[in-house]
Amino acid sequence: MTTHAPTRQQNLTGIMMMCGGVAALCINDALAKSLMDHYSPIQIIFLRNIITLPFAFLLALKLGGYRALRSTRVGVHFMRGVIWIAATVMFFTSIHHMGLAEATALAFVAPLFITALSAIFIAKVGWRRWLAVSVGFLGVLVIVRPGAAAFELISLLPVATALAYALLMLSARFVDTRESMWTLLLYLSLTSAILTGLMVGFVWKPVNPDHIWLFVAIALFGSSGITMITQAFRFAEAPTVAPFDYTALIWATALGWLFWGETPDALTFVGAAIITASGLFVIFRESKVAAHSE
Repeated sequence: MTTHAPTRQQNLTGIMMMCGGVAALCINDALAKSLMDHYSPIQIIFLRNIITLPFAFLLALKLGGYRALRSTRVGVHFMRGVIWIAATVMFFTSIHHMGLAEATALAFVAPLFITALSAIFIAKVGWRRWLAVSVGFLGVLVIVRPGAAAFELISLLPVATALAYALLMLSARFVDTRESMWTLLLYLSLTSAILTGLMVGFVWKPVNPDHIWLFVAIALFGSSGITMITQAFRFAEAPTVAPFDYTALIWATALGWLFWGETPDALTFVGAAIITASGLFVIFRESKVAAHSE
């Protein structure tokens, strides 16, 4: 079967979808940061999922049909739900105590974790990508500055978030290949809602009526962001759209400055630049290796 390269218009659409999705997820993070002053991350995740679930169900049904509602790997989806909750709790906790841009920059080591874990469990990784991974983690050290007076253990949470996210991405390989991406999105929302529902009673606080619109907004921006990013990879090839994921650093910096007066220091910008460069190299190197293997 012959596959055709995406057209220029499709690539442009994919890029716009990626940029829009990244912006939506950054707004989602900013909303979560504002809600963390009043509620636990478990309650925020639970209410977000309860609001999002009907839309995820309708989206899966419309785009994937009734087949998208069934799965033969419920246990794998349960495991992915646990990982997703852990990642979200850690990231929400980190942005409650750290600057939005700083936490976002550290979380961008996820592609490097994916490469490292792939080398251990899936396939051989060449020395160039290992070098990029090493340089990327050097960027983490520049931001975190272990041993410095300003070092705080909380700054390791975004790095742990990146590791959990990498495990989430790689765990998709254990899902039946016949299941669509819409099935993955639906079951991720469903398992997250069920699992947080079992825990939320221990941390529940009455919802302030003034905050209801924030919970609706976080569900809207979170679900639309994931959907747009998923669509971006359908319109264009991964090497075309993946680099635009790093526009999140611009949004996180702007939102942090606008709402909380956060201004990352020079070393944070240096570390973010190192992590970004390493991640981009990994993306382009993997696309080159994939092209040679075809």
